[in-house]
Parts: sequence; structure tokens; C-alpha cells
Amino acid sequence: MQGVGYRNFAEWVARGLRLEGYVRNLRNGSVEVYAMGPEAELKKFATELQKGPRMAQVDSVHEESAELNEKFAGRFTTEYTL
Repeated sequence: MQGVGYRNFAEWVARGLRLEGYVRNLRNGSVEVYAMGPEAELKKFATELQKGPRMAQVDSVHEESAELNEKFAGRFTTEYTL
């Protein structure tokens, strides 16, 4: 669900956990998150993403492995282009 600060929430949590990657809205209305970091921190992040920010209704979270993307090493950003 968009418009409830989900991207900002995801970026805030990821930075707090010192993760690297990005969050962005997709054209179908869902949100994509790509994160790199220690397994324990990624698990915490996934738990928080399932909860979402206070005003959000998270319908589902789908996780899958992805190739390491060095472009996002050292930072976590909100991306605005698809």
C-alpha cells in the first residue's frame, strides 16, 4: 500500500540496522525492497517490513534471494525511477 509512508519507514528501519540497498514503489502499487547485510539484521528488517508503519496495512511480504548489487554498497536509498 502506498501513501502511508512505507518507503520512508523502510528506509528508516534499514538505516537503523545498517543495511544497504533501496526501497521503491512499483507501477502495480506494491513496494520493492532490496537489502544487503548480516543475516540477523535482515531477519529483523523482514519482521519490521511485515508490520509496516503505524498507518499501513501490509497485505503480504514476499522474500527471495537476489544477486549482490554493489551499486548500493554503503547506503540505503529511496529510489524514484523504475
